[in-house]
This record gives sequence, structure tokens and C-alpha cells, in this order.
Amino acid sequence: MASATTVRLIDDELAHPRTLIPEKLFGSLTDRIAREEDIPTEDAACVMEQALAFLVACALNPDARLSPSKQVDIGWHAFLAYTREYQDFCTRVASRFIHHAPADTTSHPVTTIGTTVEAMRAASLPVVPELWIPASECSQCYAGCADDPRES
Repeated sequence: MASATTVRLIDDELAHPRTLIPEKLFGSLTDRIAREEDIPTEDAACVMEQALAFLVACALNPDARLSPSKQVDIGWHAFLAYTREYQDFCTRVASRFIHHAPADTTSHPVTTIGTTVEAMRAASLPVVPELWIPASECSQCYAGCADDPRES
């Protein structure tokens, strides 16, 4: 359920969340992730785009307590380091600051991730399943386990 104060996003912004921030900022964030995580730039760009999609889902579902996957959280952390730009994004997209409230555990419960993925899909946001439920965390993904992120 969208907040009454949430800025109305157009379909292209929902389909391509990277368009919600300046291209130069997206490049800086992607480069930071690639360097700090020692991953290819293309993978870092995917992480960052999923982090932006996650933040849009948070904006649209302010009371849902959505949670990113471990991989997507990397993108959120990178964005948080750019405090002014992050605050501007939150104000434009959510009309409020989206606080980062880390869990007091090192695991990300599959049910919370499933709820987040469902909220993203309900908003027509892109979902890259590999970044939400790594194969090592679910031995029977796509074979009927709960909160399976694969599209039907």
C-alpha cells in the first residue's frame, strides 16, 4: 500500500530504478561496490539497481518493515555513504527518510525476503532472483519451497 505522500513514480522509473538517481552517481556507487566487493562492474550495477528497487518498495510500503538480501544490502550501504544524495533520493521517492535498521542477527530470514520480493513484484519493480535467495541458502529453490522468488 503506497503512502499518501509518496511521489508518484512513472512506469519507466519502476522498470528501471537506476533512472531515479543521476547517471554519474549510479556510476560512482557501482564502481565503489565493484572495488569493495571485488566483483565485476556489471554485477555491481545489478546489485545497485536492486538496492534502488528495494528502496522504492520501502517507499511504497512504509509500514511493511521490508528487508534486503545480503547482496542487496551491499548496494544500500554504498548509497548510505553518500548521505546528501541518499537523503535527496528518500525525499523525492518516499517523502521521508528511509532509515537503515540492521537486524541483530547475521542471517536474513527467508520469509522476510519473500515478503520483500512480493512487494517489489506487486509494484512492478524488477527482481533478480539470484540476488535475493542465493542457491546456498535453499536446497530446493523453484521446487515448491516457501517464499520462492522465481516468477510464476
